[in-house]
Amino acid sequence: MPELILHEDADLLVVNKPPGWNTHAPSPHAGEGVYDWLRHREPRWANLAIIHRLDKATSGVLVFAKTPLANRSLTAQFAQREVAKEYRLVTRRALAFNRLVVRTGLRRQGERYVATPSDSTAEWAETRFEVQQRSGGFTQILATPVTGKTHQIRIHAAANGFAIFGDELYGGEPAARLWLHAEALRLRHPASGEPVEFRAPVNFALDPERWLREAVIDFEATDAWRVLHGAGEARDRLPSREDKVVFYVDRFEAYLLAQSATDPSANQREFLRQLSEQDGLRGVYHKPLRRDVRGQAGEEASPRLIFGEPAPEAFPIHENGVQFEIRFGEGYSVGLFLDQRDNRRRLLVNHVAADFSAFPCGATSAEVLNVFAYTCGFSVCAAKAGARTTSLDLSRKYLDWGRRNFELNGLDPAAHDFIYGDAFEWLRRLAKKGRQFDVVLLDPPTFSTSKQSGAFRAGTDFGQLVAAALPLLKPAGLVFASTNAAGLEPERFLETLRRAIETGGRRIAQQHYVPQPPDFPISRAEPAYLKTVWLRLD
Repeated sequence: MPELILHEDADLLVVNKPPGWNTHAPSPHAGEGVYDWLRHREPRWANLAIIHRLDKATSGVLVFAKTPLANRSLTAQFAQREVAKEYRLVTRRALAFNRLVVRTGLRRQGERYVATPSDSTAEWAETRFEVQQRSGGFTQILATPVTGKTHQIRIHAAANGFAIFGDELYGGEPAARLWLHAEALRLRHPASGEPVEFRAPVNFALDPERWLREAVIDFEATDAWRVLHGAGEARDRLPSREDKVVFYVDRFEAYLLAQSATDPSANQREFLRQLSEQDGLRGVYHKPLRRDVRGQAGEEASPRLIFGEPAPEAFPIHENGVQFEIRFGEGYSVGLFLDQRDNRRRLLVNHVAADFSAFPCGATSAEVLNVFAYTCGFSVCAAKAGARTTSLDLSRKYLDWGRRNFELNGLDPAAHDFIYGDAFEWLRRLAKKGRQFDVVLLDPPTFSTSKQSGAFRAGTDFGQLVAAALPLLKPAGLVFASTNAAGLEPERFLETLRRAIETGGRRIAQQHYVPQPPDFPISRAEPAYLKTVWLRLD
């Protein structure tokens, strides 16, 4: 059960939403909101319904309906203002009141909303404020909204001279997050009619990105994830805001791996040291970000230890209960791409999305072809689910690495196929042999070369790869297509796939698109780069 779940029964799912996460995806190809992530994660959550929303920057209690009965009941309760809501906020402004009732109209003005006289044509909104504590220049306030308008509490606070800490949009001082939290909801249970309360206290000082990761990652089953994602988070979390370079930090078991174009600055080193000490980690490595690592020796391209104890030559990490071998001394790649964690899980649990199974008849008799297999992470998860896998890659080293990943998980590599060679050549060979697969996985590098097929560029050649794979796909087979080519827009990527599939005489019967997981957050400073789609073809 993800940590963000507060309560679940037959009718309701209640969560404690972290700050910085949308209630739902703002557009079809944007990062998943908490609703989208939940709805597609477990089959029993497939029919979740949104009843109310919280701003992206606001944390706190959200309730979703699981049944039509709950949907009808909660919708009526919210519409009739029968649901009692409590918010906790903090301001650094001096206040002369202990209690205050604010009633105004609200009108949109660009990205903001503004308060207007309550007798104007704008929709009215009412909020009641009560001071709870004054300490150290901070004032903590309980806010009770009578109505539920967008940004209502934020606008009313700012309009009355006490902008919320972290609310720069409405004049508040800068902070790592907006210090506004939906602390409690009181409503009637849809089934029993009895009053129920859901409450989640808040610690505003908790690092918001850490909160997000703790909310969505099961730390008993997973010990590898992204800690800090690029320029947007680095600007907020590093000791100095002068560090505006792209800076990534991943955790692999007891080690941190930082990545940036230049050597870590003094501030970045201090951030890594504090993080390492806080979590009791053993060592910290750094790897320079390079556009082209071809021709570099393995040692030259490998991460280097910057402090702490060196990692073993090879060590296992856990992801959703599956083990993978990590190596910091084998060159630029360490053995696993963490941004594909949720996609690997989809094979492992046989659940792509709501009403969308990876193996509709079960994985036991399924055949899976993993093209550009790398260290066979997808293959291991498919095999753990019960499928028989064929892993194809142009590197013998990575295929041997993949065999070790099978062995780490108690899987016999001899029961599966590992093919060394050029992807396009082997797709033709397998087609001539009449091989057919239930699932074909296409996750190529952004750029690669081979003697047989020459250069492959994901941004321009993905359609050719799909066309070559289609003859190997069984009727009602599943194609997984993924690329991290940053310059390839999602719309163009999907159109390329659609054209290749139609030209190949097939039709898309079911489709599920997902970007990178929540611990790789999408922002203006760090736009989406990963594009993945699951396609069931007739």
